[in-house]
Parts: sequence; C-alpha cells; structure tokens
Amino acid sequence: MTGQHTIVITGASSGIGLAAAEQLAARGDQVVLVGRDERRLAAAVDRVRTAGRGIEPGHFQADFERLADVRALADHLLSTYPQIDVLANNAGMVAMSHRTTVDGHEATIQVNHLAPFLLSNLLRGRLRGGRIVNTSVRPGPGVRLDPDDLNDEGQRYKGVAAYQNSKAANVLFAMEAARRWPDILSLSLHPGLVRTDIGRDTALRYVFRYAPLLISPEKSARRLVRLATASAAELTNGALYGSGKPIAPNPRLFNPVNAARLWTTSEEAVTDPAT
Repeated sequence: MTGQHTIVITGASSGIGLAAAEQLAARGDQVVLVGRDERRLAAAVDRVRTAGRGIEPGHFQADFERLADVRALADHLLSTYPQIDVLANNAGMVAMSHRTTVDGHEATIQVNHLAPFLLSNLLRGRLRGGRIVNTSVRPGPGVRLDPDDLNDEGQRYKGVAAYQNSKAANVLFAMEAARRWPDILSLSLHPGLVRTDIGRDTALRYVFRYAPLLISPEKSARRLVRLATASAAELTNGALYGSGKPIAPNPRLFNPVNAARLWTTSEEAVTDPAT
C-alpha cells in the first residue's frame, strides 16, 4: 500500500506493537495506539509522535479482559475514523494460573482471541478494502485446540498450553475471515522469538527477556509492517507469515472445517447478553 493510511494497533504500549507503530508513523501513516495501561500508553504516544515527526497519533485505553472495553473501543474508532485501512490485532498475554474474566471466559483465550475476534467483527464494515493482521506464533506440534471448547472445560490448566491454543485460534480466525470476508485481506503473523515483556507478570518474563537467539521487537515489527503495507498481490489471503513465504501449519488442526467451527463458537462467546 502507498500513501498515508489509518492503522490501528492493539497492544501498542510496548514490544512489537510499539515498534511497529513507530515504523509506520515514520512512513507518514496515521497510527492509532491501543493499550491497557494509561501510563505506558501515554509514553508510547510520545514516542510515536516523535517517530512521525510531530504527526499526532490516535490512542485509546482498553483492557481486553473486558469485552465492554472492546465494544467501547470499536465505538470510538467508528465515530472517529471514516476509514480504517489496517487493524493489527497484536495485543496478547499469557496467564500461568487460571483466571476467569468478568465475561466468563478463561483470560488468555479472551485477550488473545475472543477480544480481537469481536473487534474485527465490529469494525468489519469500516475495514472493507483493507486488511487484518493477527499476531500469532508458528503453531507447535503439541497444540490441542478444541474449536468447540475454547475454555478447555474439564482440563487441568496449563499456562503455556493455553497461550499456544489462543495463538492457534488466531491462525484459524484469519483462515475463516479470508473465506467469509473476501473484501478484506486477513493474515496471521509469526513474529519470531522476540525479546518482549509479554510474560512480565509471570516466571516466563526471564524467557522472553534473556533466552538466547531472541530477536529485537524492532526487527520483529518489520514483519508486521510488511504485512500491513505490502501490495495485496504479494500476499495470500488467510495465510500465516513469518519473515518470508507463507507457513503451512498442520492440516490436522488447521483446516476449513475447524476454522468454521471456531468461528461459530467464538460468535456465541462474544454475543452481548444485553442485546
């Protein structure tokens, strides 16, 4: 894509999201930052403003453990921006102990999948002709996501497994969105092993900060920026990308049947009880 575009990035207060926001602002794009923590979000806005040489970025505070915040975010975006060219669903977390949100869902699957699924659906009309980029990971061989049971009822909770399942859901979501919404380019991103603070409240913070072979958020963000800005002709709708060509995940899980099942389950999970 060429010219100035409006690009919404969730999880933009730090890490990959912030680095991508700076890189996109430096290109001259109108960037909208979404973050959970007010202080960190304000600091990120300052950095992105500097990178954009004074262009004022948009921003909105939202906690994806509350679907009401997601709906408020969508209302703000729809009332503020006549066009949204890219939605980068980048916000993510990992909880090492089971936690249930106010909406009744396991926290990791809500923040990493259900919240961006809801946001994408609410913005669907405004995204026509644009694209959605979901920050995921390359699915490992041990992923056991059940598209009909997102909260993994009856299973012993394991934080890393819950995180992997939520990231697998991101890939399936992009696959099914590509089928249902052909007027939107839907992609998922494997960012690599990145030095971030995603596990800052858990013992995993040492892994994400000090493990060998980690790449910087700035280098990883270039992958996100590429998917947000490359010509649509260079990309395959519904695909998972790393640094180069599409990654082909195991069809045992990543197939059209499971993608459609996940969509149905997700729709049921995010339905507003007040409507």
